[in-house]
Parts: sequence; C-alpha cells; structure tokens
Amino acid sequence: MPRATVDRLCHTTGLLLVLSGLVHLVVFAVDGGPWDGPVSWRKPVTFGLSFGATLIAVTWVTSYLRTGDRPRSVLLPVFAADCVVEVGGITLQAWRRVPSHLNRETPFDTAVSMTLAVGGGVLVAVLTGFAVASFRHRPAGPAGMPLAVRSGFALLLIALASGAAMIARGVVLTRTGHQEAAYRSTAPLKPLHGVSLHAVLVLPLLARLLSRTPWDERTRRRIVAVAAGCYTAAVVMAAGWALLTY
Repeated sequence: MPRATVDRLCHTTGLLLVLSGLVHLVVFAVDGGPWDGPVSWRKPVTFGLSFGATLIAVTWVTSYLRTGDRPRSVLLPVFAADCVVEVGGITLQAWRRVPSHLNRETPFDTAVSMTLAVGGGVLVAVLTGFAVASFRHRPAGPAGMPLAVRSGFALLLIALASGAAMIARGVVLTRTGHQEAAYRSTAPLKPLHGVSLHAVLVLPLLARLLSRTPWDERTRRRIVAVAAGCYTAAVVMAAGWALLTY
C-alpha cells in the first residue's frame, strides 16, 4: 500500500475515533449517569479521544523513523484496525450498560473482554516495534525532533506497561472471585497511564512548532530537552502516586 494511502487511511480513522469520543460526550451530557466507574459514558469518550489522537500522532511521528516504507505500511494499518476494535468493543459495552474490561458475566461479555485483552497485546507489540526502531536508527526531522521522538516512544512504553499491569492485576482478582475489587484496582495506575500515553504527541509537536521559530538549532534542542525532562518528571510523580495508593 502506498505511503500516502496508508497515512490518509490512518489519519481518517483517527479523526473518526476522535469524533466518536466527542459524540459520546454529547450522549453523556444528555443521558447523564456517573462519570466514574466500570459502567459509564466516560469510557467511550476518553478511549475514543485517546485512541484517535494516539493513532494520528503515531502515524505522523513514524514518518520520521528510518524503518523503510514497507514495515511501516504493514504495521500502521494493523495498529489502526486494532484501535477501531478497542474503541468499538468499549463503546458496544457502554451502550449495553455493562463493563467492557474484566467482565466475564456471560459468554458474550467474556468474548468482548478477551478480544480487548488480545487487542491490547497487539498494541504493545506494534508500538514497541516502533519504539525499538526509534532507538536503532536516529530519527529524521528538524532540531530536537530525534530527542522528542525517542523520549515520546520511551514514555509511551511506560504507558503500555502500566496498561498491561492494570489488566494483569484485574484478571487475577477476577479469577479469584473478587470482581468489584478488580474494577477498582485499575484506578491508581490510570493517571500514570494517561500522562505517559500522550508524550509521543506532545514532544514531537513541540519540536515541530519550534522549527517554525527563528531560534537557532542549539536553542531548540535545549528547549526540547527541558520539555522532555519536565514530562518525565510528571510521569515519575504519577508513578510515585500509583505506588503509594496501589
């Protein structure tokens, strides 16, 4: 598949996922109900916005990786399809008024929960592959972009690890008969997961915006380095809070 076609497909899919999140924000405003908890409109809102923004960001950021067009043209559509499956499963369960993750109440709920878990594994594999590629070969782009891309992917790996930890802990509690505790167990890691997830968008975007300024390359690299340090500090604080409350 040509590179331009892949990018257009992924950007369009990302925008549709963002639109889905915004639509469900309107649904929440009309229908009401709790914002927190395993059954709420929060999940299709936040997952639609988050997955959509992440898909758009990863599509753009991977254009700076020196992986070649063929691996990228294979991995990005897989990632896009997986994002749709994840948001679709979560949205379906929200409309059914049942939890999406860690739900084994019926065979159908179990199938949805397992699909989301497998999809999470695919996300980890694809994004880890891109992260490794960013460190194997120096990313292209304007001053500060290589550091921004590498820092973004490194922090993204923390988001993936925290997400996997939430699922693993929840599965253990579910299988030992502690269903309600499984739903509550994810709360301490959510800030860490959310903060670290979007570094791959924020830091490269900063480097791109700085390239439009009259500042010299050295100054721009320093600004990106400071921003990466501040973002890392925020992730460390979120991790500390998770450890204290987990």
